[in-house]
Amino acid sequence: MLLDTYLRRLITTGELVVTEASGTTHRYGSPDPGRAPVHIRFADAKVPLDIMRRPVLGFPEAYMDHRIEVEGDDILAFLDLFRFNISWERHVRGALAIGESPLLMRLFRANSLIQAKRNVAHHYDLSARLYELFLDRDRQYSCAYFAGGETDLDQAQLAKKAHIAAKLDLRPGQRVLDIGCGWGGMALYLNRVADVDVLGITLSEEQLKIARERASAAGVADRVRFELIDYRQLEGRFDRIVSVGMFEHVGAPHFRAYFERVHDLLTEDGVALVHTIGRLGPPSYTDSFTAKYIFPGGYIPALSETVAASEKAHLALTDVEVLRFHYGLTLAHWYARTGAARAEIERMYDARFYRMWRFYLAGACTAFRHADMVNFQLQFARNRHSLPITRDYMAEREQALLAQG
Repeated sequence: MLLDTYLRRLITTGELVVTEASGTTHRYGSPDPGRAPVHIRFADAKVPLDIMRRPVLGFPEAYMDHRIEVEGDDILAFLDLFRFNISWERHVRGALAIGESPLLMRLFRANSLIQAKRNVAHHYDLSARLYELFLDRDRQYSCAYFAGGETDLDQAQLAKKAHIAAKLDLRPGQRVLDIGCGWGGMALYLNRVADVDVLGITLSEEQLKIARERASAAGVADRVRFELIDYRQLEGRFDRIVSVGMFEHVGAPHFRAYFERVHDLLTEDGVALVHTIGRLGPPSYTDSFTAKYIFPGGYIPALSETVAASEKAHLALTDVEVLRFHYGLTLAHWYARTGAARAEIERMYDARFYRMWRFYLAGACTAFRHADMVNFQLQFARNRHSLPITRDYMAEREQALLAQG
């Protein structure tokens, strides 16, 4: 089989059983007490060739088209086995790079004002019901925080909001800007626990509608407002800026402009907290599956290029935290909930969409478990004197916020 040498080199721990369309079976790896063997089947003879031409796109597309079947409909089991064997700690290079064009992918990282809105609509203007099916009650579509060994997704997302709010060092009556506000959960939370006024901005019309409805239902529409506007077009000054899960959509060519805008939107003693997916290694590129199907225009930043851009904007980096495994835990919840909602998702869209979404969540989950994906929480200030000189205040305020619920 065309894939034989490739798989024998990569799969060493855990067992992979591949059945060709002809019925011929191949076994790779060795037994691992911690994981069951993974069985996959190819529906036609062309599948191995399509995978070898471009693994990052060929495999998921074959899976989406039912040309690859995984026993138990558990694509996460296969991807976890594969990624474990090429994990960041094992320092395996180039295992997924066949057919990828880093230079070409970098050319598509730009996000103009027009393109940025189209890219957001591609992902975030999907049916609101889809997100209800797999997210927590507050629709937090970003990494949760499993601080105390929580197993409940709602509690972990509440802990994430408290963790971020504590770092913002909020005071009653302050003006807060939420860049990329999603469905409004963070803005509403900050208003509720800290008595602040919040403006949330988004490029998703679907998110805007729901966020405004939620503010109105909570009776705080006069203090928690939402607008459809790009951060580059916004004017005004804010005491605090929070941005959760939005920086991944900025695009590397716009990093400096993003931080310059954050600088200019902050008051003289303002503080910003940027929560973003990041990578452990140097700057890289977006893989072809993600760019084509999930987040067109998206890019996961390296810490080095992020900080370099903020330095040019004359922002003081006042705190850095790296969350290593929290998003993997979050995505495992989303993956399980998506599987439980399979019938409804297929009715809303179709079986191919369901498989695409399932592959996306499984791939992201294993990237945080085994590859170089992490989350960065970066705190910035215009004035170094704006915050306490130790981190103790963060833990104290976080506990107080959690006590509020």
